[in-house]
Amino acid sequence: MGRTARQIRRTGHCLKRHDLAPRKTEQGAINLASTPALNEVAPDFSAAMTGDQTFVLSGQRGKNLVLFFYPKDNTAGCTTESLRFRDLHPEFLAANTEIFGISRDSLRSHEGFKAKLDMPFELISDPDETVCQLFGVMKLKSMYGKQVRGIERSTFVIDAHGKLVKEWRGVKVPGHVDDVLEFAKTIA
Repeated sequence: MGRTARQIRRTGHCLKRHDLAPRKTEQGAINLASTPALNEVAPDFSAAMTGDQTFVLSGQRGKNLVLFFYPKDNTAGCTTESLRFRDLHPEFLAANTEIFGISRDSLRSHEGFKAKLDMPFELISDPDETVCQLFGVMKLKSMYGKQVRGIERSTFVIDAHGKLVKEWRGVKVPGHVDDVLEFAKTIA
């Protein structure tokens, strides 16, 4: 039987696909029964990322993190958002904040996207939507008149102690990364 994110948070186990208990909301979005709550420790998870590395949330303690979820590599909005995170990366580092992008794209796609844009931060691959479901970012969207499941552009800030301290959902790209940086400076 699957465990909820709250149970995983208490036990500190890393997430596996079978640990999740997704359900449909009234709007048809796929969510967990319990997504991370503000000012609570975010549940630990691990996932493959670029640079032939594995991201482990609990291994990032001691620095603030920005996890930005985006729909797809090499698309207009995702490229614009990633470029802005790239351009402001030194300022995020000065605020003791690391940046990680997350989408359902493969590692191969991520490696190409990262190289093409010369990104100084790593991209996490979540092809089976484990992390996306954990953070409740999978939504039904309308695309060309059809309903499709996809990532709702969202950003989460986790502090140096592992607590989720800020989230933005349904993000519009213009000005967003600047807002995230301003918030990161307040918790540096």
